[in-house]
Amino acid sequence: MRFLFYSHDGLGLGHTRRHLAVAAALAEQAPEAAILLATGAEEPGRFGLPRQVEILKLPGLRKDANEKYSARRLKISVNEIRKLRSALLLSAIKAFQPGVVLVDKHPFGASGEFKAGLTALRKSGGRAVLGLRDILDAPEQVLQEWKQVRNLIADHYDQVLVYGNPGVFDPVTAYSFPEQLAKRTTFAGYVVSRADARCLQNFEWPFLPRDKRSRPVVLATCGGGEDGSRILECFMRCSVGANWQAVAIGGPMTPDAELARLEAVAAETGVAFRHFVPHLSALFSSVDAIVCMGGYNTLVEAADLGVPTVCVPRVNPRVEQLMRARAFERLGLLRLCQPERLEQNLQPEIETVLQISPGLLRERAHEVLDFDGAKRAAASLLSLALSTVGLDRPISQRKRNGRDSIPEATIQKCLDKSINTDG
Repeated sequence: MRFLFYSHDGLGLGHTRRHLAVAAALAEQAPEAAILLATGAEEPGRFGLPRQVEILKLPGLRKDANEKYSARRLKISVNEIRKLRSALLLSAIKAFQPGVVLVDKHPFGASGEFKAGLTALRKSGGRAVLGLRDILDAPEQVLQEWKQVRNLIADHYDQVLVYGNPGVFDPVTAYSFPEQLAKRTTFAGYVVSRADARCLQNFEWPFLPRDKRSRPVVLATCGGGEDGSRILECFMRCSVGANWQAVAIGGPMTPDAELARLEAVAAETGVAFRHFVPHLSALFSSVDAIVCMGGYNTLVEAADLGVPTVCVPRVNPRVEQLMRARAFERLGLLRLCQPERLEQNLQPEIETVLQISPGLLRERAHEVLDFDGAKRAAASLLSLALSTVGLDRPISQRKRNGRDSIPEATIQKCLDKSINTDG
């Protein structure tokens, strides 16, 4: 009942936030589980952690281009940062001895840093699960990146969990999964990090409650903040004199120079600006529309709540966000604003989405998307963990050993929860 979740976290917070959502669901289904979250992100503790979850902080990486990384803070070479992180991950596998490991997106880690860890996991009898967001990138790019490892994935992974719906995008077909891997692939549905106003008890709200304000509120966010300052600046400038109240949220990874510029533009335009809000999605149900990039978490959280959305997707170094935005637009869940037409189109697009009924939008979203991905993923991990130590067999057939010491009532409770969540 030990789990290790690994994400490389070279750009943005999406990988870690998905893992936190799955970890929270797993902790609820199996209160006795121990979950170690290995991540290079610095923010997880600020999002709030279940009691069973601990952070293994890896030295941070910065993504410079596809498959190219450098140390985020340490003044060391790429080879050194890779060796350091790889050694920490391998040590965690050997010392923590997880029964199941969940890896986000990169099958063998950034620059292959987790391959030794996966090999050690296999030797110890542990299981590995690869978690993939709905869309990774253009098929030709993914096939090129997986060229050397594509046929090795099935040798190291017992299961693949796709956090999406095949009707939106089918990575099994698009990325030509080998037959053996395709048979081990399950579509869990979309993973949502649900948060409410209780997460913001000490937060200074930048707008009034709905019953006390005279104008709609539009919130703009750019996720982690590394490459979204142009969107926020354009949003603040086009909001001057508009019929809505504007609120802009930067991100914890916003470069210092860009943060200073955004603060200056906010002061110039009179727009409320915050550097970072840990539980940002807790604000979504209180605003009338959002402007955002095309990151997985933000789009899914907005769709889940029925928030009218203008999406300005990132197109470099990957077209993943553009592909997702186009798919969600086809489903009638958002308005797409092409980045090259941002200055001309953002204001009219905001005016358009403010006319959309949130109730009807939420109804539409729940008709076409499945938002139970965190629960289903957790149930799958739990089921795999129980089978790893033989707890899925009748008690009379099990061998008692050091890893089979969980009370029988707890075992049955976990199995019942797994069944009840469609695991």
